[in-house]
Amino acid sequence: MSVGNEFQRQALATHVAQRMAGPAQAILGFQELLHEQARDLGLVDLLADLERIGAAARQLNGLIGGLLDDQASCPEGAGAEAESQLRHDLRTPLNAIIGYSEMILEEAGDLQPRTLKEDLGVILAAAAELLKQVDAIAGLSRGGTIEALQPRDQTGIDAAALERLLFKDERDAWPVQGGRVLVVDDVASNRDLLSRRLRREGHRVVTADSGRSALANLAEDEFDLILLDILMPDMNGVEVLSRLKAENRRRHIPVIMISGLNEVAAVARCIEAGADDYLTKPFNPVLLRARINSTLEKKRWHDREHRYLEQIEAEKRRADSLIHAILPDQIVARLKGGEEIIADRFEEVSILFADIVGFSPIAARLQPSDLVRRLDRMFSTFDLLTEQHGVEKIKTIGDAYMAACGIPEPSVDHADRIVALGKAMLASLQEPVSGGDGFRVRIGVHTGPVVAGLIGRLRFVYDVWGETVNIASRLESQGVPDNVQISEATRRALHGRWTLEPRCALDLKGIGKIETYLVR
Repeated sequence: MSVGNEFQRQALATHVAQRMAGPAQAILGFQELLHEQARDLGLVDLLADLERIGAAARQLNGLIGGLLDDQASCPEGAGAEAESQLRHDLRTPLNAIIGYSEMILEEAGDLQPRTLKEDLGVILAAAAELLKQVDAIAGLSRGGTIEALQPRDQTGIDAAALERLLFKDERDAWPVQGGRVLVVDDVASNRDLLSRRLRREGHRVVTADSGRSALANLAEDEFDLILLDILMPDMNGVEVLSRLKAENRRRHIPVIMISGLNEVAAVARCIEAGADDYLTKPFNPVLLRARINSTLEKKRWHDREHRYLEQIEAEKRRADSLIHAILPDQIVARLKGGEEIIADRFEEVSILFADIVGFSPIAARLQPSDLVRRLDRMFSTFDLLTEQHGVEKIKTIGDAYMAACGIPEPSVDHADRIVALGKAMLASLQEPVSGGDGFRVRIGVHTGPVVAGLIGRLRFVYDVWGETVNIASRLESQGVPDNVQISEATRRALHGRWTLEPRCALDLKGIGKIETYLVR
């Protein structure tokens, strides 16, 4: 038989044995459950037969386990006599399991809990299935041919494909990218052996002869992987591992524990403490290489994911800052809360309009870049002033600037704050401007009810509507350059001491006469 055929035969034989091992282990597991239930319920008459089922189940599992351990080394043609003996040995515990289970069912009658009968039914079904497979199990003892080992149902494996995958040419394997590895072991020869092997694989290696030395290295340098011995005199490997996993900065570094201990409890404790893998000494070089490369690749994927998450978080912060720059904080919170239509009525709000005097001839005279730069400087200053005075900027319309106070949060001093904003705007324009004369503006303010809400889907705009807005705009357009003109309604809403100069009663079309004042 060729080497390839031998591997395929072994793979198929192992597959058949494992299929048998599952039901056998299930029988033993359900027997243990039944024994516990019977003892808890005080059904002492059942305990002896259940123990007999357990003994038979353990015998059965031992036989199948032996086949799993030994079938790969069994020579073909081991003998019909040995196969016949194995059939007999397998049937003996199976018959005992079936017989005692049926006796318990008959004796129990209708007096026992339903779960006992259901569990016994599972045991009987598994034993009956195994009894039908005795010939296939026994065939493993004489190294059956590939064709004989293939199941007749659809549960077989493609052993040839598995062989091609496992033993493909190393040149076809994924390229290995070296990493920075910290080797921690108090035995110098172990450190030297591991270091030389890792360097041959293309890794950069740093060694530490104790747990404390390892922590000192980690404090000064970055590593992609740590190979950590357990048995060290100053600080054992589990203590070092616990220290690492307790620190946010270093807990993501993968750790492979290395030790001569092969007890399950030691392996479990290390995995619980955060180890990524566990290797026992002496190492199989192929297995060592595979586990190190696998762990490093996981670390690289983790690092990529971390970078992507950081980028996503940065973009989220940028998007949040942009939307907060466009919309009031309260409106952003309502949007995030799931509101789709945001519209409110406010009974008393103060609206401000500011417009540049003689803007058209100025725009015609200036270069476009100069015009935009000067507008940006002025409107940016206005934005800062609205924030300082607790006023909400609504929008710019060409060369006009609109703000409101009392929305989206009502306030009792809305008129005082918006008048103070207007005065601050005028003061900011008195500062010298390089490259020519500064802008002059008219400002109009009116107080009254408005409707405010969010419109748009692709570009959100928080806007304000109503007669109050129209009057504020008219007060601006009919105002005085370098002055704040307010209405009678705004004057009544003021609480602070302001110097007001009565101007005139403006006759606004569709509205009537409105008394106005200049703020001095």
